[in-house]
Amino acid sequence: MGLCRRSFLQAGIAAALLPSARLVAAPTAANAIVLNDASRLNPTPVAKVAILSGRDEENLLASLRNELREAAKEGRPVAVGGARHSMGGQSLARGGTAVSLETSIVKPDVAANVYRVGAGARWREVLAALDPLQLSPAVMQSNNDFSIGGTLSVNAHGWPVPFGPFGTTVKSFRMLLADGELVTCSRDQNADLFSLAVGGYGLFGVIIDAELAAASNWSLRARPARLPSDEFTKAFIDAANQPLNAMLYGRLSVSRDNFLRDALMVAYRSDGFQPTVAKAGKPSAAYAYLSRNIFRAQTGSETGKKPRWLVETRLTATVSPSVTRNELLNHPVAEFADSNFRRTDILHEYFVPPERLEDFLAGCREIIPRHSQDLLSVTLRYVGGDESSVLAYAAGPRIAAVMLFVQPMTPEANQDMQAMTAKLIDHVLSLGGSFYLPYRLHATRAQVRRAYPRAEEFIAAKRRFDPNLLFRNTLWDRYFG
Repeated sequence: MGLCRRSFLQAGIAAALLPSARLVAAPTAANAIVLNDASRLNPTPVAKVAILSGRDEENLLASLRNELREAAKEGRPVAVGGARHSMGGQSLARGGTAVSLETSIVKPDVAANVYRVGAGARWREVLAALDPLQLSPAVMQSNNDFSIGGTLSVNAHGWPVPFGPFGTTVKSFRMLLADGELVTCSRDQNADLFSLAVGGYGLFGVIIDAELAAASNWSLRARPARLPSDEFTKAFIDAANQPLNAMLYGRLSVSRDNFLRDALMVAYRSDGFQPTVAKAGKPSAAYAYLSRNIFRAQTGSETGKKPRWLVETRLTATVSPSVTRNELLNHPVAEFADSNFRRTDILHEYFVPPERLEDFLAGCREIIPRHSQDLLSVTLRYVGGDESSVLAYAAGPRIAAVMLFVQPMTPEANQDMQAMTAKLIDHVLSLGGSFYLPYRLHATRAQVRRAYPRAEEFIAAKRRFDPNLLFRNTLWDRYFG
């Protein structure tokens, strides 16, 4: 979701012709490179794009240091991106250098139950490397096309249980600082930088690679349960703490007559069997096509929302009664992407103390219908507490409510979305919860300070480690600069 199509094609052709795997595109004023994010609502002109994928680490680091020196000399900010799937432009800096790393090396250590991976690798590459060894990522994002560096920088969470955010499974990582120094960060070494960079949105340096915890790739069986929303929390927390449950999610009905009151919980329980052959395959094209069409048929249609909920509650969880952990994780975002360019998908995510979930949903039932936004789905996930990240969004165990809206590409719809978002944020904050920063930058500075009480500590550390503010993006400019 990064380069515009013409620039991307030019970049691809240039990369194919270069003897080294290093690409730099520097446009003239008449041919500016414009990057965007997944919302397609943040076109951002940049001075330079650098896609770095040196064939060996020495060349990669040398190229990266050159880019940092050049940007510092010319007073340009640097923003590092992976898949650039954020919706608030956190991987973009106006007039800056946009850096992407393509370092897809994955080195598993079966004996230690860990693996080292380049920050530019995508999760699909990790799954392909771990699967033959009967290993699986302990935590990854819920889709396979994000980068590892991006996942670490936003401290994403997944739906394996009973884990906390991704950062809780990071053993160590290496990061290039603004002055070109390469440092190793862990809970024992450069622990302050570790806590700042996990969920630090790329503001402290360029992640080079990371050592991450692995889990066993068990064969799992789905156990769905349908229940009213006011009974969901207890069942969900109980399921998250059942040792045999490896994966867990919930969904809520978004049809008007039962809005956020009917819930589905699906737990994937280990059947005690580890596959001996690689099974991290993708779903069939026919299944993906059918799923996408059923999902998209509900857009702007109350009559479409009811059959979609019927299919989900009665069929989806039983299509694959036995499935491996890696198979569940190996799905791209594109499976449910919208092909209509007059509208865009917008994500919200709120982290709610479990005991306040029903209160949160009650407020959502009041706030959302008063606005013109079309809510397509609400997915509920368990997130364990995070004690390591300075910008932690889960001070204790939380239920994450991931909301997917579809919005027309108009100023009026955007203004309505911003107004609704402000109300939802105030509501979750009043319940002791928080919200996720990688989406539209519609929150106020005051709301960010309430959700992230260590924000001032984060800002002070940023100015200490990067006094010239080389690493900047629109999130920094909006909330911290």
